[in-house]
Amino acid sequence: MRLAFYFVIGVFSSVNWGSTGHRVIAEVASNYLTDNARLQINKILDGETLVNASTYADDIKSDSRYDKYYNWHFINMELDDDYQDINPSEKGDVYIAINQCIDILQNSSASNSEKSFYLKLLVHFVGDLHQPLHIGRYEDRGANRIYVKWFGRNSNLHRVWDSEMINSHNMSYSELALNLPDPNLLISTKEADKFQRDDVLKWVNEIHEYTVSIYNGVSIDDRLGYEYQYENFGTVKDLLLVGGIRLAKILNYLFD
Repeated sequence: MRLAFYFVIGVFSSVNWGSTGHRVIAEVASNYLTDNARLQINKILDGETLVNASTYADDIKSDSRYDKYYNWHFINMELDDDYQDINPSEKGDVYIAINQCIDILQNSSASNSEKSFYLKLLVHFVGDLHQPLHIGRYEDRGANRIYVKWFGRNSNLHRVWDSEMINSHNMSYSELALNLPDPNLLISTKEADKFQRDDVLKWVNEIHEYTVSIYNGVSIDDRLGYEYQYENFGTVKDLLLVGGIRLAKILNYLFD
């Protein structure tokens, strides 16, 4: 299943994707920032690039001081649910995380260090939202327990979508960002609109449609390889592009 969107590019004068996927999304977002947003972000991050900041939320997982952010990377949902129909985790989820990051970045009393921290988290979590198996079932941990073979090696369905297909494509993040689909053939005119807070809920439910399709397309112990890559890598590239453009929409909303 491919995203069916159409977009006018000129309006823009967004467990996880592996590090390459997150960097691709950040690189795409960087290309759609307004000049003012770029200046503000550069100030908050003290010159660090969005690409470098994009993996920060994973980097801190090894530090127990940040354990409370673990659940912010994903949402547990049954396949027939919409987000508004579930009881969100008391520990938070990626929808709650994105909204909390936006709230803090809009708070004029927040310190620069707070804004830097939550900006890095925001960049990462918008990326996580656009990896469909981050909106997966609780019982199999977002398909981490759907064990498969990837080119003959032990893997799982979550990992295949996180990083295996991207790594098998054998491009750097910058090469992959340059070889994503033409946005004019992919993104809908509604994507040209300025960011609205209820967009995040719409995105969750939209991406979850891809989650359902991915789950229904694979069974435990399936042997995946060239055919699966051929049939699904186009969707991976679509989601990386859309995630990057949406991240830019949020950042322009916050900083322009």
